[in-house]
Amino acid sequence: MSAIKILYAEDDETLAFLTKDNLEQSKYEVTHCTDGISCLNYFKSTSFDICIFDIMLPKMDGFELTTEIRKLNPDVPIFFLSSKVLKEDRIKGLKLGADDYLIKPFSIEELLLKIEIFLTRSKKTISTERLEYSVGPYVFNSSNYLLYKGDEKIKLTQRESQLLKLFLENEDKVLTREEILKKLWGDDDYFLGRSLDVFISRLRKLLAEDIQIENLHGIGFRFSIKAI
Repeated sequence: MSAIKILYAEDDETLAFLTKDNLEQSKYEVTHCTDGISCLNYFKSTSFDICIFDIMLPKMDGFELTTEIRKLNPDVPIFFLSSKVLKEDRIKGLKLGADDYLIKPFSIEELLLKIEIFLTRSKKTISTERLEYSVGPYVFNSSNYLLYKGDEKIKLTQRESQLLKLFLENEDKVLTREEILKKLWGDDDYFLGRSLDVFISRLRKLLAEDIQIENLHGIGFRFSIKAI
């Protein structure tokens, strides 16, 4: 199973080091940023399971950062860790879409417990995971690897189905090659990369009139459904 990925924004180097170290000791994969702009750019290019933000960040504060991220993803859990203790600040943060608000100095044990609670809740929602998607005139069922278009039925391989589902869940977002390979295969070596290219070519051929898979040289891919 791949590690849970956390996006962490904190400009206090000492606090960031200690928090990141504790999270990594608990087997989380942590990407640390020191300002809001770089944090937002990371979020746009990579998928994260949880976000943890300070509020008083350089370039873009935590409130504005959360506003922008909620435009991109309404569901990813967001925690604030802040020295701003006023009730008005906590209310503002929660209204902007944060899921929780911890006051500095905080207990790392409490933070870890809150993360575990959110992850447990997300596991309980697996039974309501979306199974059907619209792809132009097609309906894609990710549970049986089938594409339907009226009476026409196309069988996909498991990997093709997983790749299409990943693209549909990240429509119009940039996915790096490394990210796709690790999500689908758990590794990102050269030969798996060649397999990925084969599967992408197959999807392009099957759905050429209805999708676009843009190859961003040296970065990855952007998937979009063409307007009817």
